[in-house]
Amino acid sequence: MEDLQTFIHTARDTRELKRALAVQNTLAGRSWKAVAQELGVSRAFIGKWRKQDETHGVAGLRLNYRPWEGYLGRAKQETIVAWLQEQPHWDIKRLAQEVERRYGVVYQSKQSYYALLNRARMSWKKTQKRNPSADPVQVEAKRDEIQKKRRR
Repeated sequence: MEDLQTFIHTARDTRELKRALAVQNTLAGRSWKAVAQELGVSRAFIGKWRKQDETHGVAGLRLNYRPWEGYLGRAKQETIVAWLQEQPHWDIKRLAQEVERRYGVVYQSKQSYYALLNRARMSWKKTQKRNPSADPVQVEAKRDEIQKKRRR
């Protein structure tokens, strides 16, 4: 019971606190229904966390969530980002080939490659130096026309 009191006073997450209070109050003899109403939880919630406390002690009440790092950890992502920034030209296909060559990872969705490009502050959209359907003769004629108007 002393471990439970210490846990309640040191719990940083409200979910952990709610679990511990549910266990503490029911162990103290309060009815499950009253505790459930007071904490805004179900009786099944209380039963689950009492069982966890009996089986694993106070450690069983802790959150076990660990964020998933993904297929490439931070260091590998930074390596790929550095490689991207060194490239004079790039596209999604080359990026996918490089990730597979270095780390053996093939993403199912292109969104993962877009995220890597975003970390490198690059766009996944291809840029073009000029309009591919531009007619050089018309462009030159328009330039001349603009120059004549400027001179007037």
